[in-house]
Amino acid sequence: MNELIQTYEFHGDIQERLDKFLVKCLPEYSRSRIQALIKEGQVQVDGLAVHKAGTILDKCARITVQIPSEQPTTLIPESIALNTIFENRDILIINKPAGMVVHPATGHHTGTLVHAALAHDPAIGGIGGQGRPGIVHRLDKDTSGMIILAKNDAAHHWLTSQFHDRKVVKIYLALVDGHPPTPAGRVEAPIGRSPTDRKKMSITTPGKGRQAVTEYKTLENFPQHTLLQVRPITGRTHQIRLHAAFLGCPVAGDTVYGRKHPSLPIKRHFLHAAQLTFCLPGGRTAQHFEAPLPEELQTLLVELRRTG
Repeated sequence: MNELIQTYEFHGDIQERLDKFLVKCLPEYSRSRIQALIKEGQVQVDGLAVHKAGTILDKCARITVQIPSEQPTTLIPESIALNTIFENRDILIINKPAGMVVHPATGHHTGTLVHAALAHDPAIGGIGGQGRPGIVHRLDKDTSGMIILAKNDAAHHWLTSQFHDRKVVKIYLALVDGHPPTPAGRVEAPIGRSPTDRKKMSITTPGKGRQAVTEYKTLENFPQHTLLQVRPITGRTHQIRLHAAFLGCPVAGDTVYGRKHPSLPIKRHFLHAAQLTFCLPGGRTAQHFEAPLPEELQTLLVELRRTG
């Protein structure tokens, strides 16, 4: 297949990371895509291949980028019904059910959101990488609610930048066991891979792990539970679940970071991505989207109100 070769001149006015410089030169590509090209040796600085996205450009240089033609995804589309919240030519917002995995991973090679999205719009197949086409953020398997997919490279770059710059406001509803120490608050506790179980994350000591910040406020109190509105400022893996457990009130039904035997008759954890506010690709005014609680979670709240 033909490949695209682009050449750019860095004039050395101020120091700049190689990947950031190329993002400005190639706005139609996401930063993650450009970083992948650098890692693969597709970028040369003054004729020499570099492999580190963080390479500092500090003097005049000639940058050559080789962009291989997009390879069609090897994933097979699957006709799975999707609950679409919003769609235009750039993005697709899906209300994901609990139990659906977002993209293929070990033990989950079929039936994912990506497989369903490819059947809905095959063009998504070449966006953002073969294994995770269209994906710009994720939800845990048993977390329900809204997730955004990009339908073209420009939209993928736009959304990736919005998430990176923390301009996307995400609001979750979480029912937790017990009660947080204050009705509203902010948790700042770094998160890293668990040293004892590589499948899990854990709260780390300061200076280790990655910064993680979560804000919450109480919506409703029950004798043994609390309904919280939660806003993750950062987007770390399992962040809300870990921070809730860190407060001493794990998400109800979370058998990984909470009680091994759920306090309520629930087959998933009670965490739902309820609201998203962000600018659509090319837009300047923030748009707001909502996804109602799934019926099983609404029923659980009704029962708690009745018995509480």
